[in-house]
Amino acid sequence: MRFFATTLLAGLMSAVCVSAHAQTPATPQVVRIGFQKSSTLITVLKTQGKLEESLGKLGVKVQWAEFLSGPPLLEALNVGGIDMSADVADTVPLFAQAAGAQLVYMAQETPSPTAQAILVAGDSPFKSVADLKDKKVAVTKGTGGHFLLIASLAKAGLTFKDITPVYLSPADGRAAFERGSVDAWVTWDPFLSAGQIQAKARILADGKNGVASYQRYYLVTNKFASSRPDVVALIFEQLRETGKWVKANPKEAATLLKPIWGLDTAIIEQANGRRSYEVKAVQPTNLTEQQGIADTFFKEGVLPKKIEASKSEVWHPAS
Repeated sequence: MRFFATTLLAGLMSAVCVSAHAQTPATPQVVRIGFQKSSTLITVLKTQGKLEESLGKLGVKVQWAEFLSGPPLLEALNVGGIDMSADVADTVPLFAQAAGAQLVYMAQETPSPTAQAILVAGDSPFKSVADLKDKKVAVTKGTGGHFLLIASLAKAGLTFKDITPVYLSPADGRAAFERGSVDAWVTWDPFLSAGQIQAKARILADGKNGVASYQRYYLVTNKFASSRPDVVALIFEQLRETGKWVKANPKEAATLLKPIWGLDTAIIEQANGRRSYEVKAVQPTNLTEQQGIADTFFKEGVLPKKIEASKSEVWHPAS
Protein backbone atom coordinates (compact mmCIF):
# COMPACT_ATOMS: atom_id res chain seq x y z
CA MET A 1 0.00 0.00 0.00
CA ARG A 2 1.24 3.44 -0.86
CA PHE A 3 0.48 4.78 2.60
CA PHE A 4 3.10 2.50 4.07
CA ALA A 5 5.63 3.06 1.29
CA THR A 6 8.88 4.83 2.17
CA THR A 7 10.05 8.13 0.72
CA LEU A 8 13.52 9.35 -0.12
CA LEU A 9 13.97 11.59 2.89
CA ALA A 10 17.43 12.74 1.87
CA GLY A 11 16.09 14.19 -1.34
CA LEU A 12 13.33 16.02 0.50
CA MET A 13 15.77 17.45 3.01
CA SER A 14 18.01 18.62 0.21
CA ALA A 15 15.12 20.30 -1.55
CA VAL A 16 13.89 22.16 1.51
CA CYS A 17 17.39 23.24 2.49
CA VAL A 18 18.00 24.69 -0.96
CA SER A 19 14.79 26.67 -0.66
CA ALA A 20 16.01 28.13 2.64
CA HIS A 21 18.43 30.38 0.76
CA ALA A 22 15.78 31.68 -1.61
CA GLN A 23 13.89 33.71 0.96
CA THR A 24 14.31 37.30 2.01
CA PRO A 25 15.09 37.08 5.75
CA ALA A 26 13.01 40.09 6.83
CA THR A 27 9.75 39.47 5.00
CA PRO A 28 9.70 36.01 3.41
CA GLN A 29 7.41 35.66 0.41
CA VAL A 30 7.43 31.86 0.67
CA VAL A 31 6.21 29.63 3.48
CA ARG A 32 7.75 26.16 3.53
CA ILE A 33 5.46 23.64 5.20
CA GLY A 34 6.60 20.19 6.28
CA PHE A 35 4.06 17.40 6.63
CA GLN A 36 3.54 13.65 6.81
CA LYS A 37 1.00 11.62 4.87
CA SER A 38 -0.94 11.29 8.13
CA SER A 39 -1.10 15.10 8.49
CA THR A 40 -4.80 15.11 7.68
CA LEU A 41 -5.76 18.78 7.76
CA ILE A 42 -2.68 20.01 5.92
CA THR A 43 -3.12 17.24 3.35
CA VAL A 44 -6.73 18.31 2.76
CA LEU A 45 -5.69 21.95 2.36
CA LYS A 46 -2.86 20.98 0.02
CA THR A 47 -5.14 18.80 -2.10
CA GLN A 48 -7.93 21.35 -2.30
CA GLY A 49 -5.54 24.18 -3.15
CA LYS A 50 -7.31 26.56 -0.77
CA LEU A 51 -4.18 27.53 1.13
CA GLU A 52 -2.27 28.57 -1.99
CA GLU A 53 -5.24 30.59 -3.14
CA SER A 54 -5.60 32.46 0.14
CA LEU A 55 -1.88 33.07 0.63
CA GLY A 56 -1.58 34.20 -2.97
CA LYS A 57 -3.67 37.23 -2.03
CA LEU A 58 -0.90 38.12 0.42
CA GLY A 59 1.75 37.63 -2.27
CA VAL A 60 3.00 34.47 -0.54
CA LYS A 61 3.73 31.13 -2.18
CA VAL A 62 3.70 27.71 -0.53
CA GLN A 63 6.43 25.08 -0.81
CA TRP A 64 5.64 21.58 0.47
CA ALA A 65 8.06 19.03 1.93
CA GLU A 66 6.93 15.53 2.88
CA PHE A 67 8.62 13.58 5.68
CA LEU A 68 8.38 9.99 6.86
CA SER A 69 7.79 10.86 10.52
CA GLY A 70 7.67 13.65 13.07
CA PRO A 71 11.27 13.68 14.38
CA PRO A 72 12.99 14.42 11.03
CA LEU A 73 10.23 16.92 10.27
CA LEU A 74 11.02 18.91 13.40
CA GLU A 75 14.74 18.54 12.80
CA ALA A 76 14.20 20.28 9.46
CA LEU A 77 12.26 22.98 11.29
CA ASN A 78 15.08 23.35 13.81
CA VAL A 79 17.81 23.83 11.18
CA GLY A 80 15.76 26.24 9.07
CA GLY A 81 14.89 23.85 6.25
CA ILE A 82 11.18 24.57 6.65
CA ASP A 83 9.17 27.32 8.34
CA MET A 84 6.18 25.43 9.66
CA SER A 85 5.30 21.91 10.73
CA ALA A 86 1.98 20.18 10.20
CA ASP A 87 0.65 18.31 13.21
CA VAL A 88 2.99 16.05 15.14
CA ALA A 89 2.26 13.91 18.18
CA ASP A 90 2.60 15.52 21.60
CA THR A 91 5.89 13.76 22.33
CA VAL A 92 7.77 15.02 19.27
CA PRO A 93 8.21 18.72 20.22
CA LEU A 94 9.79 17.66 23.51
CA PHE A 95 12.81 16.19 21.73
CA ALA A 96 13.17 19.36 19.68
CA GLN A 97 13.03 21.44 22.87
CA ALA A 98 15.65 19.21 24.49
CA ALA A 99 17.87 19.86 21.47
CA GLY A 100 17.54 23.60 21.98
CA ALA A 101 15.30 24.25 19.00
CA GLN A 102 13.83 27.77 18.78
CA LEU A 103 10.29 26.71 17.96
CA VAL A 104 6.88 28.16 18.67
CA TYR A 105 3.73 26.20 19.48
CA MET A 106 1.33 27.58 16.87
CA ALA A 107 -1.79 25.46 17.41
CA GLN A 108 -3.02 22.16 18.75
CA GLU A 109 -5.70 19.61 18.06
CA THR A 110 -7.71 18.84 21.16
CA PRO A 111 -7.33 15.36 22.69
CA SER A 112 -7.99 12.21 20.67
CA PRO A 113 -7.28 9.48 23.26
CA THR A 114 -8.71 6.63 21.17
CA ALA A 115 -6.68 7.47 18.05
CA GLN A 116 -3.71 5.45 19.33
CA ALA A 117 -3.82 2.05 20.96
CA ILE A 118 -2.13 -1.20 21.86
CA LEU A 119 -3.18 -3.92 19.41
CA VAL A 120 -3.12 -7.69 19.80
CA ALA A 121 -4.18 -10.41 17.38
CA GLY A 122 -7.90 -11.05 17.15
CA ASP A 123 -7.48 -14.53 18.61
CA SER A 124 -4.92 -13.51 21.24
CA PRO A 125 -5.56 -14.80 24.78
CA PHE A 126 -4.48 -11.46 26.26
CA LYS A 127 -7.30 -9.74 28.12
CA SER A 128 -5.48 -6.82 29.75
CA VAL A 129 -2.22 -4.89 29.62
CA ALA A 130 -1.01 -6.92 32.60
CA ASP A 131 -0.89 -9.93 30.26
CA LEU A 132 1.96 -8.27 28.33
CA LYS A 133 4.44 -9.07 31.10
CA ASP A 134 7.54 -10.71 29.58
CA LYS A 135 6.09 -10.28 26.06
CA LYS A 136 7.48 -8.56 22.96
CA VAL A 137 5.77 -5.29 22.02
CA ALA A 138 6.41 -3.38 18.80
CA VAL A 139 6.44 0.39 19.28
CA THR A 140 7.90 3.41 17.50
CA LYS A 141 10.40 5.01 19.86
CA GLY A 142 9.72 8.51 21.10
CA THR A 143 6.17 8.68 19.76
CA GLY A 144 2.83 9.17 21.44
CA GLY A 145 2.44 5.41 21.25
CA HIS A 146 5.63 4.99 23.25
CA PHE A 147 4.20 7.17 26.02
CA LEU A 148 0.86 5.35 25.84
CA LEU A 149 2.65 2.05 26.36
CA ILE A 150 4.62 3.31 29.37
CA ALA A 151 1.51 4.86 30.93
CA SER A 152 -0.63 1.78 30.27
CA LEU A 153 1.96 -0.51 31.84
CA ALA A 154 2.16 1.73 34.90
CA LYS A 155 -1.62 1.65 35.26
CA ALA A 156 -1.46 -2.15 35.15
CA GLY A 157 1.20 -2.24 37.87
CA LEU A 158 4.07 -2.99 35.49
CA THR A 159 7.14 -1.09 34.37
CA PHE A 160 8.68 -0.77 30.94
CA LYS A 161 11.32 -3.29 32.04
CA ASP A 162 8.59 -5.91 32.41
CA ILE A 163 8.23 -6.15 28.62
CA THR A 164 10.63 -6.50 25.70
CA PRO A 165 10.20 -3.45 23.48
CA VAL A 166 10.88 -3.89 19.78
CA TYR A 167 11.45 -0.46 18.25
CA LEU A 168 10.03 -0.36 14.74
CA SER A 169 8.44 2.09 12.32
CA PRO A 170 4.66 1.74 11.87
CA ALA A 171 5.07 -0.20 8.63
CA ASP A 172 7.70 -2.55 10.08
CA GLY A 173 5.70 -2.86 13.28
CA ARG A 174 2.68 -4.05 11.36
CA ALA A 175 4.77 -6.54 9.38
CA ALA A 176 6.26 -7.98 12.58
CA PHE A 177 2.82 -8.09 14.17
CA GLU A 178 1.28 -9.98 11.26
CA ARG A 179 4.19 -12.44 11.20
CA GLY A 180 3.69 -13.13 14.90
CA SER A 181 7.22 -11.90 15.69
CA VAL A 182 5.79 -9.64 18.41
CA ASP A 183 2.91 -10.19 20.82
CA ALA A 184 1.46 -6.69 20.56
CA TRP A 185 1.82 -3.56 18.45
CA VAL A 186 1.36 0.04 19.55
CA THR A 187 0.35 2.46 16.82
CA TRP A 188 -1.86 5.39 15.87
CA ASP A 189 -4.43 6.18 13.22
CA PRO A 190 -4.72 5.55 10.35
CA PHE A 191 -2.29 2.64 10.97
CA LEU A 192 -4.49 1.65 13.91
CA SER A 193 -7.69 1.42 11.88
CA ALA A 194 -5.88 -0.33 9.05
CA GLY A 195 -4.58 -2.92 11.51
CA GLN A 196 -8.03 -3.50 12.93
CA ILE A 197 -9.87 -3.78 9.62
CA GLN A 198 -7.23 -5.42 7.43
CA ALA A 199 -5.26 -7.49 9.94
CA LYS A 200 -8.27 -8.25 12.19
CA ALA A 201 -6.38 -6.92 15.21
CA ARG A 202 -8.07 -6.20 18.53
CA ILE A 203 -7.56 -3.18 20.78
CA LEU A 204 -6.15 -4.20 24.14
CA ALA A 205 -5.96 -0.65 25.53
CA ASP A 206 -6.07 2.95 24.35
CA GLY A 207 -5.59 6.34 25.97
CA LYS A 208 -9.03 6.78 27.54
CA ASN A 209 -9.59 7.57 31.22
CA GLY A 210 -6.65 9.94 31.49
CA VAL A 211 -3.97 7.46 30.42
CA ALA A 212 -2.78 9.48 27.42
CA SER A 213 -4.90 12.21 25.86
CA TYR A 214 -2.89 12.28 22.60
CA GLN A 215 -2.85 15.90 21.51
CA ARG A 216 -1.22 16.91 18.25
CA TYR A 217 0.63 20.18 17.78
CA TYR A 218 1.50 22.51 14.91
CA LEU A 219 4.77 24.39 15.20
CA VAL A 220 6.51 27.29 13.47
CA THR A 221 9.97 28.79 13.75
CA ASN A 222 10.11 31.86 15.96
CA LYS A 223 11.78 33.71 13.08
CA PHE A 224 8.88 33.10 10.71
CA ALA A 225 6.24 33.73 13.38
CA SER A 226 7.74 37.16 14.10
CA SER A 227 8.31 38.13 10.46
CA ARG A 228 4.99 36.93 8.99
CA PRO A 229 2.33 36.89 11.71
CA ASP A 230 -0.28 37.49 8.99
CA VAL A 231 0.64 34.23 7.29
CA VAL A 232 0.59 32.31 10.57
CA ALA A 233 -2.83 33.74 11.41
CA LEU A 234 -4.26 32.85 8.00
CA ILE A 235 -3.00 29.27 8.16
CA PHE A 236 -4.33 28.91 11.72
CA GLU A 237 -7.82 29.96 10.60
CA GLN A 238 -7.75 27.65 7.59
CA LEU A 239 -6.73 24.73 9.79
CA ARG A 240 -9.67 25.45 12.09
CA GLU A 241 -12.12 25.58 9.21
CA THR A 242 -10.68 22.46 7.59
CA GLY A 243 -10.99 20.54 10.86
CA LYS A 244 -14.67 21.46 11.02
CA TRP A 245 -15.15 20.43 7.38
CA VAL A 246 -13.54 16.99 7.87
CA LYS A 247 -15.76 16.23 10.87
CA ALA A 248 -18.91 17.49 9.15
CA ASN A 249 -18.19 15.67 5.87
CA PRO A 250 -16.64 12.31 6.77
CA LYS A 251 -17.43 10.56 3.49
CA GLU A 252 -16.22 13.43 1.31
CA ALA A 253 -13.03 13.71 3.37
CA ALA A 254 -12.40 9.96 3.10
CA THR A 255 -12.93 10.06 -0.66
CA LEU A 256 -10.47 12.95 -0.98
CA LEU A 257 -7.83 11.18 1.13
CA LYS A 258 -8.24 7.70 -0.40
CA PRO A 259 -5.88 8.12 -3.39
CA ILE A 260 -3.33 9.92 -1.22
CA TRP A 261 -3.27 7.46 1.66
CA GLY A 262 -3.91 4.39 -0.47
CA LEU A 263 -6.45 3.10 2.04
CA ASP A 264 -10.11 2.11 1.76
CA THR A 265 -12.60 4.80 2.67
CA ALA A 266 -13.96 2.66 5.53
CA ILE A 267 -10.53 2.71 7.18
CA ILE A 268 -10.16 6.45 6.67
CA GLU A 269 -13.62 7.21 8.03
CA GLN A 270 -12.94 5.15 11.14
CA ALA A 271 -9.55 6.82 11.65
CA ASN A 272 -10.94 10.32 11.16
CA GLY A 273 -13.81 9.53 13.51
CA ARG A 274 -11.32 9.05 16.35
CA ARG A 275 -9.41 12.27 15.76
CA SER A 276 -10.91 15.46 17.18
CA TYR A 277 -9.53 17.76 14.43
CA GLU A 278 -10.57 20.63 16.69
CA VAL A 279 -7.83 23.20 16.16
CA LYS A 280 -7.32 25.82 18.82
CA ALA A 281 -4.65 28.17 20.12
CA VAL A 282 -2.22 26.75 22.67
CA GLN A 283 -2.36 28.12 26.19
CA PRO A 284 0.52 27.63 28.67
CA THR A 285 -1.83 25.54 30.82
CA ASN A 286 -2.28 23.20 27.82
CA LEU A 287 1.35 22.17 28.27
CA THR A 288 0.76 20.46 31.62
CA GLU A 289 0.54 17.03 30.02
CA GLN A 290 3.58 17.89 27.90
CA GLN A 291 5.51 18.29 31.13
CA GLY A 292 4.24 14.94 32.38
CA ILE A 293 5.34 13.22 29.18
CA ALA A 294 8.73 14.94 29.34
CA ASP A 295 9.27 13.84 32.96
CA THR A 296 8.24 10.27 32.13
CA PHE A 297 10.50 10.07 29.09
CA PHE A 298 13.46 11.49 31.02
CA LYS A 299 12.94 9.01 33.84
CA GLU A 300 12.85 6.16 31.31
CA GLY A 301 15.99 7.42 29.56
CA VAL A 302 14.12 8.24 26.35
CA LEU A 303 14.57 12.02 26.59
CA PRO A 304 18.24 13.06 26.95
CA LYS A 305 17.67 15.76 29.57
CA LYS A 306 15.04 17.35 31.78
CA ILE A 307 13.09 20.17 30.19
CA GLU A 308 10.43 22.64 31.26
CA ALA A 309 7.64 22.43 28.71
CA SER A 310 5.97 25.54 30.11
CA LYS A 311 8.93 27.63 28.96
CA SER A 312 8.14 26.88 25.33
CA GLU A 313 7.16 29.89 23.25
CA VAL A 314 3.47 29.99 22.34
CA TRP A 315 1.86 31.92 19.48
CA HIS A 316 -1.45 33.67 20.13
CA PRO A 317 -3.86 34.87 17.44
CA ALA A 318 -4.66 38.57 17.58
CA SER A 319 -7.84 39.23 19.54
